[in-house]
Amino acid sequence: MNPIRTLLDAELHVAGSQILWREVIGNGFGLASAIGGMRRKVWAWPIGIAGNALLFTVFVSGIFHTPQQLNMAGQAGRQLMFIAVSVYGWWSWYRHATTASGLEHRGVDPRWAGAGERLALVAAMLAGTAVFALLFERLDSYGPWAEAWIFTGSVLATYGMARGLAEFWLLWIAVDIVGIPLLVRAGYYPSAILYLVYAGFVAWGFLVWARSIRPSPAPQRPLATVAE
Repeated sequence: MNPIRTLLDAELHVAGSQILWREVIGNGFGLASAIGGMRRKVWAWPIGIAGNALLFTVFVSGIFHTPQQLNMAGQAGRQLMFIAVSVYGWWSWYRHATTASGLEHRGVDPRWAGAGERLALVAAMLAGTAVFALLFERLDSYGPWAEAWIFTGSVLATYGMARGLAEFWLLWIAVDIVGIPLLVRAGYYPSAILYLVYAGFVAWGFLVWARSIRPSPAPQRPLATVAE
């Protein structure tokens, strides 16, 4: 018996529905990574990568057996994107932590995005959704427009987290609003539940990051000279 195959095929039966343990475990890693991200801990990135690798096998039903047997190219590609961007985030946070004040220092100093950065995020969200929707339609993906919105928002949110932009939490809320009904319809209940948990968690994370942002120091006014 192959232990790897046994792990991949292990199922949990709830109310007559088949749920893969790897979907449950992968989402558990994702939640742990989100908690680490809120606390700005470097370990959030490798934990997240492990969860992404497991969830990739969940959404590629043509290669790995899944009860749903649906083609969700957007969700599968999203996991690969997470892994790629997370490698960058891991390196960026680790470098910041070791450079600033030793390994115990947090991996990033949160900040607000500038006006130009916010405009770029909105434009990238709209353009990316349109482009990836066309791609996912060609791949016969389930819910191509919803998947494109989720994929694009996830890319931008993960990049924003790596850069320390507090607005990345708001991008996750936008992803959750679309992701929850999509995953429920597709039968990926653990992932849908995690999205629902995220919806409340990201609001909390946003407040935590917003409160931790240090206000910019006020410019010092030159001392007035005393007229002689």
